[in-house]
Amino acid sequence: MNQKFDPAWGSATLGVRAAEPRSAEREHSAAIHLTSSFVFDSAAQAAAVFAETEPGNIYSRFTNPTVAAFEQRLAALEGADACVATASGMSAILTLAMALLKAGDHIVAARTLFGSTINLFNNVLARFGVQTTFVEATDLDAWRGALRPETRLLFAETPNNPLTELVDIEALAQVAHGAGALLAIDNCFLTPALQQPLRLGADLVVHSATKYLDGQGRCVGGAVVGDARRVGKDVFGFMRTAGPCLSPFNAWVFLKGLETLGVRMRAHCRAAQQLAQWLRAHPAVARVHYPGLEDHPQHALARRQHLRLGKGEDTAFGGIVSFEVAGGRAEAWRVIDAVKMISITANLGDTRTTITHPASTTHGRIPAQARAEAGIGESLIRVAVGLEDAEDIIADLARGLGG
Repeated sequence: MNQKFDPAWGSATLGVRAAEPRSAEREHSAAIHLTSSFVFDSAAQAAAVFAETEPGNIYSRFTNPTVAAFEQRLAALEGADACVATASGMSAILTLAMALLKAGDHIVAARTLFGSTINLFNNVLARFGVQTTFVEATDLDAWRGALRPETRLLFAETPNNPLTELVDIEALAQVAHGAGALLAIDNCFLTPALQQPLRLGADLVVHSATKYLDGQGRCVGGAVVGDARRVGKDVFGFMRTAGPCLSPFNAWVFLKGLETLGVRMRAHCRAAQQLAQWLRAHPAVARVHYPGLEDHPQHALARRQHLRLGKGEDTAFGGIVSFEVAGGRAEAWRVIDAVKMISITANLGDTRTTITHPASTTHGRIPAQARAEAGIGESLIRVAVGLEDAEDIIADLARGLGG
């Protein structure tokens, strides 16, 4: 049984104490319920649980104590009524769309979404009659201009991948609600430790738990967070029937990851700020994309929209730093190939710093023209700052940048 918690607790306390699963064995650290099904005392009890007239677990595709504990803890951190965990971040977005949209509906989405999200909207949902219009993420007039009578969903990442552009969640929520649509925010880059979109007016939040919620690059998973009706009933109903469920083991890893989320995110942010400032002063770097820099176009919005690192501390700006080198793909690849400590991989949110070339990896399947319109050029490099000493991260990047 999950122990009761106070929703008024601070974020760090909720990450450690919210929805603590505890069995009759009274374990202090959460147990893993690695079982596909659950048994009943009688045929009558089985019938009652299946009929939902009596609470109980049935089958781990949709009822598992470990998965439920992760869902409840993440919902508590986001200030939400409900959470549905899924097999991956992309399956979370698909589950949201399939549960809440139908043929003939329309999505307005930011042009600078993660590459797989763009492909999902363009190449999968379109086959089911759901059309998407992509707009400049930071242009509210563009969002308004793309609205149609059949628009049902506005979808954005903030900060986005990989340019760290922000959308004004509160203002975009007003645009969505004025059109009778929902606003979904991908909160992968900041997590609820640094940003809580629902409190700013968003209706739905999606996560790739694979990233910072895990924090060590171990497991793949996702989540949809929101209210009791849309998420607790509609999204859950699709997940139960279609089956894009999270495994109990992965849920346990994420549950434990949430315990250190706040501490880790503060460390990521501090090192990323130091790296961004060093890159901005480097003669081989043409431009740095990081909301913590005063010349970032949405720096003031970040200060207003993001949470603080701690009492009396500065605003949180995230752990992702992207930068452009002088030249093109060859020069960017030269910088990446020169690193000896940093991991060359497209994943992020790890304890280990990672580096990638978005135009040829995460956004490589997007047509070149669409990449150019989104500002993802051949000279762009993305660094997901880990938990190593910032001085060592800087020294490793300096190899390819020339000191």
